[in-house]
Order: sequence, then C-alpha cells, then structure tokens
Amino acid sequence: MTEHVKILGILHVVYGMLGVLAGIIVMLVFGGLAGLVSVADHSRDAKVAIPILGGIGAFVFVLLLVLSLPGIIAGFGLIELQPWARMLTIVLSALELMSVPFGTALGIYGLWVLLSPGGEQLFRQPSR
Repeated sequence: MTEHVKILGILHVVYGMLGVLAGIIVMLVFGGLAGLVSVADHSRDAKVAIPILGGIGAFVFVLLLVLSLPGIIAGFGLIELQPWARMLTIVLSALELMSVPFGTALGIYGLWVLLSPGGEQLFRQPSR
C-alpha cells in the first residue's frame, strides 16, 4: 500500500502543477492581449480595456494557484507519509470527484487508497 500512497502523492503534485501551468498560460494570454491592445489602439476604450484584460488574467492565475497549491502540498506530504496529508488528501479527493474526467479518476483512486484498511493502517503506525 505504500507504493499506492506514493503514486497518489506524485499524481497530486502533477495534477496541481498542471493547474499552476494553466494559470500561467491564461495570465500570459490575457497579458499578451492587453499588450496588443495597447500597441494597436490608442483610443479611450483601449485604455479602459487594458487593465481589465490584465486583471482577468491575474485573477484567473491567482484562483488556479489557490486551487492547485493544496494538492501540491498534500502530494508532497503523501510522498513523505505524513499523517496530516492523509486527511487533507481525503478532503481534496472528495472535492476532485466533481472535476470530470481526470479529477474524478484521481479522486476515486485517492479515496480507495486512503480509506482502505491498508492505507489507514499505514498512517496509524508511529514508526515506518
């Protein structure tokens, strides 16, 4: 069961990093659009649109970062077999069930690994 927990940890880190990467891409796209608007158009409407585009990109980046960081933290905790990571990952796995299709698969796998008797026993042992 230790191998399943470590695989689950790695999957959570990768899934979280993909979320961060998506946020960076959105921020770059909206920042690029703001830059194009500032270069291409010097009207008053463009001056209003530039901060809005930049703000949307920054907001989406921060939102995806906030949503992805707990998974990354939980993943590293699972790799190190930290007891606090089990409960955090159970909560995250339950929430990931709504994220079809990859989050659902990760959530089901996480709940299966961490709620199974072997997974529970692994985190109860004082020494590993």
